Amino acid sequence: MFSFLNKDQQTGEVAEAQLDEDNIPAHIAIIMDGNGRWAQQRHLPRVAGHKQGMNTVKTVAKAASQLGVKVLTLYAFSTENWKRPTAEVNYLMKLPVDFFGTFVPDLVKNNIRVRVMGYTEALPQATRTAVANAIADTKDCTGMVLNFALNYGGRAEIATAMQTLGQQVQAGTLKPADIDEDHITQQLMTASLGDLQDPDLLIRTSGEERLSNFMLWQVAYSEFVFMQVHWPDFDQTTLEQAIYQYQQRHRRFGGLTK
Repeated sequence: MFSFLNKDQQTGEVAEAQLDEDNIPAHIAIIMDGNGRWAQQRHLPRVAGHKQGMNTVKTVAKAASQLGVKVLTLYAFSTENWKRPTAEVNYLMKLPVDFFGTFVPDLVKNNIRVRVMGYTEALPQATRTAVANAIADTKDCTGMVLNFALNYGGRAEIATAMQTLGQQVQAGTLKPADIDEDHITQQLMTASLGDLQDPDLLIRTSGEERLSNFMLWQVAYSEFVFMQVHWPDFDQTTLEQAIYQYQQRHRRFGGLTK
């Protein structure tokens, strides 16, 4: 059993709690929100929050791996984030270079494999190179998959999948009437994850309660946990608290349980 201190969201009371090792979510997805607000509260530039958030990724990745999580998907940069100020976007594009440049040895040590989903061809060359190197350097790792959503958007992902299926129909290799959920799923950016492509648990930090165009197809039956903590303050205990909330739920997938 994994023991930790759990704070009741309603009463504020803190008590020791234990996680069920047999009910750890196989795939956890996180919308890492609140870097800018964390910095502003400390009268720091927004980029300071992003830098601290990068350190949080390192902490949480290792913690998730140790808990037995199979896939950890992190929403790092959305297709809409290009609308942010140029200086901030440029800094965000540098983060993968710095992150992988310092963290890949730890990833290998912890048997964590990197993969990235998103429209990476639109990223700056240095960012693409850092991503490609991290994927290559961890390709032999057999433990947790650390999956970054980078220049990713859920609607764009679905639209791209539809275009691919449309091309198959046009080529005569697929009939429109044969298109089902499996066909769509196989064209999504998570297809290579196989049975693990749908998150069991979706966490969003910083108090916001929306999906923000993240994994719209895959989270159809995910459990959602929204937390007030800003991402730079998220840590192993916070992760365990979110998993504990998940373990109190009864997943029915649209059916009934006895």
